[in-house]
Amino acid sequence: METAFKTNREYKSSMLIQLLSKKENLLETYGALKNKTFSKDTEVLITTLSDALFMERMNDISFVIEDKIVVLIEQQSTVNYNMPIRAAIYLGRIYEKLLKEESIYQEKKIPLPKPEIIVLYNGKDKMPEQQELKLSDAFKDFGDEEIPNMECIVKIININKGFNEELANRSETLKGYESFVYFVREHEKSMSRSLAIQKAVDDCMRQDILRDFLRDNASEVRNMLFTEWNWDTAKRVWQEEAREDGIAIGEARGVAIGEARGEARGETKGVLRTARQMKGKGFNSAVISEITGLSKDEIERLGY
Repeated sequence: METAFKTNREYKSSMLIQLLSKKENLLETYGALKNKTFSKDTEVLITTLSDALFMERMNDISFVIEDKIVVLIEQQSTVNYNMPIRAAIYLGRIYEKLLKEESIYQEKKIPLPKPEIIVLYNGKDKMPEQQELKLSDAFKDFGDEEIPNMECIVKIININKGFNEELANRSETLKGYESFVYFVREHEKSMSRSLAIQKAVDDCMRQDILRDFLRDNASEVRNMLFTEWNWDTAKRVWQEEAREDGIAIGEARGVAIGEARGEARGETKGVLRTARQMKGKGFNSAVISEITGLSKDEIERLGY
């Protein structure tokens, strides 16, 4: 008899965020959205906010690419028509992170990365393939003849199976994610969600859908599908994997402070390697700093 587990209610967003935390998947998916191919060497700076309040409200991954801030937001129920104001507040926080506090008071104009907000909709309600929401639509007594002093446009793309098929065919990651969600929904018609998820994973593996991701990230996938995924869980899973690779963060800190210089250098390399791994998986700089003891400036200078 198959065992049912308590499932993560946000399993779809957890799955999508984890998929896009891989740089190659992120470049492929965003390239498909823009109908453009990005080189694997394309520079990407992850700017996802780790603040618990925003994680509860946004379900996103944000990044800077080619002088543009891109925020990809997953929505799994109905479209939220307050998304433009939420996105505007979120963008303000990201700009705050990117700019030095004193720089906004200088007279010289600061070149800013252009924002782009994309909602990937995978809810069950019927929605068009694509639509746009504008912040100005929510302004009180706002006439068509007026030009808004502030605007925020959110593009919504329906990524349910059978919608935007040309887009899905340009991205194995996006198409695989669509198939996974479809399999879960089909199996849920006759069994519990936990069993439906397990069946969906089996379906994907048999059909070579997201096979490498599901195989190479087995422990992470299990944690995000069958637990309430959050940053504490992510840190704990990552620390367990880091120890398996021979990287002991606590020992690294102690050695760096008090032991022999040669050993400290070796452990420092381990900490840097660890920080690069976390950065490559999309962890926020504040989280990486908390785990490794590195400063935010040191983390920002690291490559993938």
